[in-house]
Amino acid sequence: MSTTPDVTINPVATEHLPFFITPPGQTDVLYNITVVFVVAAIVLTGVFFLTIHSLPERMAHRTKKIQLDLIAVLCLLALLTHQHLLWLAALILAYIDFPDFLTPFNRIAKATEIIAGQEATDEAVAERQEASPPKVAPAEQQPKGKKGAVHA
Repeated sequence: MSTTPDVTINPVATEHLPFFITPPGQTDVLYNITVVFVVAAIVLTGVFFLTIHSLPERMAHRTKKIQLDLIAVLCLLALLTHQHLLWLAALILAYIDFPDFLTPFNRIAKATEIIAGQEATDEAVAERQEASPPKVAPAEQQPKGKKGAVHA
């Protein structure tokens, strides 16, 4: 007794069947190809989506922007909340160069200290940040020959 089913064509069917019609007991090749195609399409779509979502962060990292952390947080929030406005804000921040306001002020402060006769050292800067504002002696007690501010 044979365990394989008897494969006969239905008499109503035509002699030539399309390739995607599988006889009973055979592997459905078209189904397997479709499964592989759908899984590959889903994976490639996910990779493309995540690449596009990380685009502003990679742009800011490549140009070493000051606001990199803000851009990274906006990209992550846009990814998790699906708020496209956050991603657009991150993209705009990645393109914008913020001017460096701190360097000119530091140079002005250093030049003022040099003019006043107080050289800025790392220890003095640390002390100044921790201490309260300096006390200034009254005008009558300041020496006449020395120019600049006198700090106690």
